[in-house]
Amino acid sequence: MSDLGRDDPQRLDNQLCFAVYAAAHAFGRAYRNLLAHHELTYPQYLVLLVLWEEEGLSVKEIGSRLFLDSGTLTPLLKRLEASGHVRRARDRPDERQVSIFLTEKGRGLKGQMDCVPNTVGGMTGMSLAERRTLLESLAMMRDSLHVGAAGTDAVAEHG
Repeated sequence: MSDLGRDDPQRLDNQLCFAVYAAAHAFGRAYRNLLAHHELTYPQYLVLLVLWEEEGLSVKEIGSRLFLDSGTLTPLLKRLEASGHVRRARDRPDERQVSIFLTEKGRGLKGQMDCVPNTVGGMTGMSLAERRTLLESLAMMRDSLHVGAAGTDAVAEHG
């Protein structure tokens, strides 16, 4: 590759968004292979991670943690319920609210999957310290983009 297009802002290889997008796909493939044994998809695994931290969250709370809307999350939760990993329960004071709880099968998976984060982390070719630094940078970038997108949405509404 020549240096001629290296600084071109329209060059695909210069797009941070594309690098993150392509890395996300690579992570998806890596996780797909590891999770297939447990008949889980990556988004289902993410839901389990949230519930392993705190059970009884509402669909809205889980969606907020995962940046997913209820239209995406609800079918995913239904599949997790059908496979016996979670149970959904209507909130007594507000029947519109649905809380999600792990079943014994869902809780039992946590111990079986302890090695998954380190396995995938090792596949990155990065040290633990490098992965933590990248994680902090990506979280900061995500948060900044959410704030920036909210500002852009407000300008578009009033523009």
